[in-house]
Amino acid sequence: MLIYKIFRSDEWRVLQEAGSTTGAPIDVADGFVHFSTATQAAETAALHFAGQQGLFLLALETDTLGDDLKWDPSRGGALFPHLYRELRLSDVLWSEHLPLVDGKHQFPDAME
Repeated sequence: MLIYKIFRSDEWRVLQEAGSTTGAPIDVADGFVHFSTATQAAETAALHFAGQQGLFLLALETDTLGDDLKWDPSRGGALFPHLYRELRLSDVLWSEHLPLVDGKHQFPDAME
């Protein structure tokens, strides 16, 4: 199953240059890297990245993350994937620009 991380361009650049990251400021504060499923990603973008340009969507395969990936309850009790270790560039299957069109982020067709 694919899961998704939304990064600002500077956060994505840090991961590309360093090869690993503890994530965005919210990830560092919470002690894990936040992800969304395909059905959760648009709501995550609307709640936490409204109106922001320069975002990137990263896709990761859950099967390769092992026991460091946990599913924790969040919004309304829904289970969200959280990674309890650094995110590695080698974890990322693909990334795409997440454009903002008419105030709404446009997600790629490649999402499952």
